[in-house]
Amino acid sequence: MAEVSMLDEILRKANDGDASDVHLVAGHPPMVRAQTVMQPLDMPNLTSEDMWRILAGMTNEHQRRHFEQNLDLDFSYEIPGFRRYRVNAHMQRGMVGMAMRAIRTKVPPLATLNLPEVISRLTYLPRGLVLVTGDTGSGKSTTLAAMIQAMNERYRKHIITLEDPVEYTFQSNRCLIEQRELGADMPTFSSGLKHALRQDPDIILVGEMRDLDTTQLAITAAETGHLVLSTLHTVNASQTVERIVDMYPANQQNQIRAMLANTLQAVISQTLFRRIDKPGMVPAIEVMLCTPAIRNIIREARTYEIPNVIETSRSIGMTTLDNAIAELYFNGMISRDDAVAQAAFPDKLDRMLAA
Repeated sequence: MAEVSMLDEILRKANDGDASDVHLVAGHPPMVRAQTVMQPLDMPNLTSEDMWRILAGMTNEHQRRHFEQNLDLDFSYEIPGFRRYRVNAHMQRGMVGMAMRAIRTKVPPLATLNLPEVISRLTYLPRGLVLVTGDTGSGKSTTLAAMIQAMNERYRKHIITLEDPVEYTFQSNRCLIEQRELGADMPTFSSGLKHALRQDPDIILVGEMRDLDTTQLAITAAETGHLVLSTLHTVNASQTVERIVDMYPANQQNQIRAMLANTLQAVISQTLFRRIDKPGMVPAIEVMLCTPAIRNIIREARTYEIPNVIETSRSIGMTTLDNAIAELYFNGMISRDDAVAQAAFPDKLDRMLAA
């Protein structure tokens, strides 16, 4: 069997099983994650030679050189007319391993994602910084793509996305959209963002604020009148603010708190749950909006007060993670065990659900 057709067979079987992720490791059969559960496909164990040939069939010469030098490679892979994947190839025990995340080719409308209505309102912001946070696989990219698409259908603006790699592909509708991929179109996020500011953008999507340079440029872009959307691997709004501040040297942290207080518009923190009412996943969303009270808290380094302000501001669209989880449970979408397991305060939520 040719290697590309072997890979095609694996991916088609994974797709038939509605898998979100495919894991290929020498010495094991292809493994998939469906509805959060890992399970093997009914296929033979992969050999080390299989893995090297599969990798060679998916990559170009430049990507293979990068892999040989760094022993890790992030890239996108597409079977035309079928599906796109975000791929990480790596070495483990001297052999190639691969993790592939399925990417929907069509951007889902915001209204279909079970997100709070306030997130749709954020797409009307003229400027500032909006962060979508959560663990890997929590749906951050899908939420951001849906927000970009909503703006694409409404405005006549210039949107630039900086991604690693490009996931959803956009068609310019009313907006002009340019998508730049790390490695292929720019050497680093900070370099891409620095040059994007000279390309007359209105809206900038930064795949991840993963270092100080990128974070500084994203905040500067928001300060200078752009709407900047980005992600962080944090689990709630308080941790998000602290993570950004902690990127800076101690003698600059008061200054960055003031800048962040002025530019941050919202933090959306996502956690995905397996549904029990029907097949699929559903997000629980913590929402922090930057009201004057929140801005003062950020400026004065009182982030421990953020949960209380979110809790008392539900009337304007804010919600804590645990309240969002409780709502999913009471609506019959998720199990009690899953709800408590992923809560910020499990004991408190357990009592709430028992009430």
